[in-house]
Amino acid sequence: MRVALFATCLSDTLFPEAAKATVRLLERLGCTVEFPLAQTCCGQMHTNTGYRKQARSAVRSFVTAFAGYEAVVAPSGSCVGSVRHQHAMVASGDRELTEQVEEIAPRVYELSEFLVDVLGVTDTGAYFPHRVTYHPSCHSSRLLQVGDRPEKLLRSVRGLELVPLPEASQCCGFGGTFSLKNPDVSVAMGSDKARHAQETGAEVLCSADSSCLMHIGGLLSRQRSGMRVLHLAEILAATEGAQQ
Repeated sequence: MRVALFATCLSDTLFPEAAKATVRLLERLGCTVEFPLAQTCCGQMHTNTGYRKQARSAVRSFVTAFAGYEAVVAPSGSCVGSVRHQHAMVASGDRELTEQVEEIAPRVYELSEFLVDVLGVTDTGAYFPHRVTYHPSCHSSRLLQVGDRPEKLLRSVRGLELVPLPEASQCCGFGGTFSLKNPDVSVAMGSDKARHAQETGAEVLCSADSSCLMHIGGLLSRQRSGMRVLHLAEILAATEGAQQ
């Protein structure tokens, strides 16, 4: 299958390992992965803060960059949620753009969705001998309703012990521009999430959204917790030291 990687702004600028791991994983599973150089932001930040007119150019760039691919895969439930649930709203009033959005949006997938629903895979052949807890991001859970797909994938990783995260459904407090406009509330929510993560005794906090990991990871780091944060893709692509 010919697949396009939608790396997202955050992976491109701050968390490239998540995007690289996504490519390694998909290629290992038989996909031909391409990275359209014309890709830019999905426009979510503009849309969420009321700048729909300004977001339209980002939507137009998206449909142009990813036209013609069988599937578009992103290591971000947040950005995929924007494409599938906001792009049509932004394009409203522009017939041509609306038709382009309607054509491409159903072929845009969050990574765990693509692995489980399209490739039919739950065992990626990964080996990661660590105690891990999983944080479900709000957009992946509420907008995309990925359900337990990430956990199914993690449970199939050899050597990995998956432990439940207390109050897992609670928001971590990042929320894009919410964390900038309401920093005190955001930090309080993130601190609760970091505390719950440490209560599990896990070595690693995993999520399918780098934005959540950036927020929670920053708090864990400042607390000198010793807990690492890793994107789901990095764990599912891990094979180093695998026992034969």
